Amino acid sequence: MTVEEILKYCYDNFEGTILKCGMGQKGVFYNPDNHFIAGVPVLTVDEHDSDKDKESKLERENIYRINMEIGKSTFKRLFDVTPRRIKKSGIDSMNYDFTMLDRLMPHPAAAWLSRVCILNPSKQTFEELKPLINEAYKYAKKMYEQNIRFEKAIYNTITI
Repeated sequence: MTVEEILKYCYDNFEGTILKCGMGQKGVFYNPDNHFIAGVPVLTVDEHDSDKDKESKLERENIYRINMEIGKSTFKRLFDVTPRRIKKSGIDSMNYDFTMLDRLMPHPAAAWLSRVCILNPSKQTFEELKPLINEAYKYAKKMYEQNIRFEKAIYNTITI
């Protein structure tokens, strides 16, 4: 699968999403009315390492990583562990080789957010990922609505 095919699938199949590129990352974000600058990520793609996350060795030729945030219960079901917050800028190896291709695993730097990742998924693996992408979409919608409610609450407390 190519990055473009993955992003196109998400954009075409999930209402209210937008495509965004920037800061070394591409992604599909839930932002139905363009209320926020970016929206809430459904699925992002990293094609380069960052200063705080080099575990996947994305600087290898034609290597990319898909990232999604799923629910904590699904994360526990998949990996038999509850994600825990790690020290700032830390990597939680959880005994995974984060350079492996075509294998769903916890995100090396953000598993505590119930974020999962996969490097260069095959077509077959991508088909198997679709229920998780749907879950990530539902989670993004929920977070978007939560952000809207929070923004309104803050706005309503400001006296002019």
